[in-house]
Amino acid sequence: MPGESGSGGGASGGMAAATGAVRQAKQKRKSHSLSIRRTNSTEQERGGFLQRDVHLDTQSCDNLECLARTEDSKLPTALRSNLLDLFSQIEREFENLYIENIELRREVDALNERLSGDGQAGDGADLAKGALKTKTSHSTSQLSQKLKTTYKASTSKIVSSFKATTSRAVCQLLREYAGHRDGIWDLSATRTQPTVLGTASADHTAMLWSIETGKCLLKYLGHQGSVNSIKFHPTEQMALTASGDQTAHVWRFLVQLPAPQPVADVTPPCEDEADFSDKDDGDAEADGPAECPTVRAAVTALRSHQGVVIAADWLAGGKQAVTASWDRAANLYDVETSELVHSLTGHDQELTHCCTHPTQRLVVTSSRDTTFRLWDFRDPSIHSVNVFQGHTDTVTSAVFTLGDNVVSGSDDRTVKVWDLKNMRSPIATIRTDSAVNRISVSASQRIIALPHDNRQVRLFDTSGVRLARLPRSNRQGHRRMVCCTAWCEDNASCNLFTCGFDRQALGWNINIPALLQEK
Repeated sequence: MPGESGSGGGASGGMAAATGAVRQAKQKRKSHSLSIRRTNSTEQERGGFLQRDVHLDTQSCDNLECLARTEDSKLPTALRSNLLDLFSQIEREFENLYIENIELRREVDALNERLSGDGQAGDGADLAKGALKTKTSHSTSQLSQKLKTTYKASTSKIVSSFKATTSRAVCQLLREYAGHRDGIWDLSATRTQPTVLGTASADHTAMLWSIETGKCLLKYLGHQGSVNSIKFHPTEQMALTASGDQTAHVWRFLVQLPAPQPVADVTPPCEDEADFSDKDDGDAEADGPAECPTVRAAVTALRSHQGVVIAADWLAGGKQAVTASWDRAANLYDVETSELVHSLTGHDQELTHCCTHPTQRLVVTSSRDTTFRLWDFRDPSIHSVNVFQGHTDTVTSAVFTLGDNVVSGSDDRTVKVWDLKNMRSPIATIRTDSAVNRISVSASQRIIALPHDNRQVRLFDTSGVRLARLPRSNRQGHRRMVCCTAWCEDNASCNLFTCGFDRQALGWNINIPALLQEK
């Protein structure tokens, strides 16, 4: 029996093994079929992903990064794509501009080396100007209208280097007026004969000079503070000066012109543009001119301000005068009686300048509050005022032209020309590389002379076209900030004067016909 049971157990065990083998075979076939399905689905998914990858590879990496960064943006997808496209176009435009600017600078350096080597300033300047003009016209034709303005501003310094060489022939330094012991704030020429030059200085004095000889004719010593401005009566030999002693003085003068002398050639034989402006050469005339007559008493003293009187001017006709002060007010006086007629208030900060119209009863005042105001006294019963907000920094001066324009200069490095009939926006804007101080406009040719903090003096016309830059080197020109310019077209030799904090005034001969012809 044990043998039968053993044989029976072996048979049952063999059957169980066969059954397990069958089950394993079925499971293998099932798993194989499942693996085939999974493999097929995985290959299909891979094919889809590969198609997507191919589509994504056609886009730039920058766009992918931008899309990743703006994934959480609330902007619509179409708007975002448009913005990205616009930004990429702008980047390409500026890249082209940068490359063009580098090429221009290389060409300028090469031309400057050629000029210095050959010593032919005039011919080289014309050649450089022609090459630069061709290059600029080619590049600007490829830029949009907005980028043209940027390109013009970026290349203004390059153009100025060539403009200086050509301007030497039409802008010549003729005379130096040295004698003040401190910086000169203001200057102007008389409107009556004999024509003399007046200067107002921080050394508490005002001086009158012979234009032809450079000799001091008279010194006014009536002020107790810095003399900040000087203006001459339209018909009489009287001067109006404003001072830091909170007053404005009216004083008479009588001068006798010395015998004319030959014009000295102060132009250096070599036009060297090296700048040694840190040298202080003002100590040579520290004691002032010798044997100069003096005036110590004023005919009239105008007193009403509570702060520094920074400027003063005569109203048309010469019977009234206007003053501007750091007490934020401008005052209108009757000169004969010294009485205050009107106090012109409204500026939020200190006034910097005032100017009157040459023929009409109009006054313009400028201020540190970034505005200038136009005061109208033509109707005795109505005194209107208009406020103009055209600058972003201190308005250093605003002056009338002989026509219907006002020209304003500012520390924001711009000069703007306005039409009195429509002063909502300027008719021309001049952009510079330095703050602009007290400007002046020639009456006949409407040329604006711009004095700068960086010791340069530039000439523009009222349409905003640059005409010239006055020569400045280690041997001529101003060595400190240029404070003021003044035209004197009645004088045959010196028709433009400049002054600054190098303690001297300079007389220039500007060949206006040649200057306008170059334009």
